[in-house]
Amino acid sequence: MPLTPNSTLPSTALESFPNPNPGRDFIIRMRMPEFTCLCPITGQPDFATLYLEYIPEARCVELKSLKLYVWSFRDQGSFHEAVTNRILDDLVGLLQPRYARLTSDFGVRGGIYTHVVAEHRAPDWSPAPPVILPAAEWHKQ
Repeated sequence: MPLTPNSTLPSTALESFPNPNPGRDFIIRMRMPEFTCLCPITGQPDFATLYLEYIPEARCVELKSLKLYVWSFRDQGSFHEAVTNRILDDLVGLLQPRYARLTSDFGVRGGIYTHVVAEHRAPDWSPAPPVILPAAEWHKQ
């Protein structure tokens, strides 16, 4: 269901829009510092910052729908590893990106910080070789 302009309720409906430059690899990076879910054992809240990096193919994720999607986990019990992979799977299912990485940096729980990294790489995509530029001389003047 499409979002209405004033909708602020949590939602699992992710939306996308056409990639404005599908002929070029470029990286989209997003930081989501207010992720919350519940510990499935204790029911206590777990807090994390999510870092999404992806190279789009034909579609890009729409930001408001992503915000409302992230909010939808507030009342769900999820292990850190499971929720990280689920979010990445949902984004890959929607966008079919060339590459995507989701990093979840969870706050301390019982003296332990959890950092989960999940990646997706399209089977027919490989990154271009890195470009190494010589040091610029013009800045020394």
